[in-house]
Amino acid sequence: MSEDADKNMSREERLAEKLRENLRRRKSQARKMTESRGETLPKGEQGS
Repeated sequence: MSEDADKNMSREERLAEKLRENLRRRKSQARKMTESRGETLPKGEQGS
């Protein structure tokens, strides 16, 4: 995100964007950990 975009966004929008970024990063980390251990989750449990 650029500084100009940050200035035009409300506090709630900035927090929501940071939350989405954090969630993406954590999901990616969890996937890598699961793959490195050779485990997979059943399809119904992956999105929880």
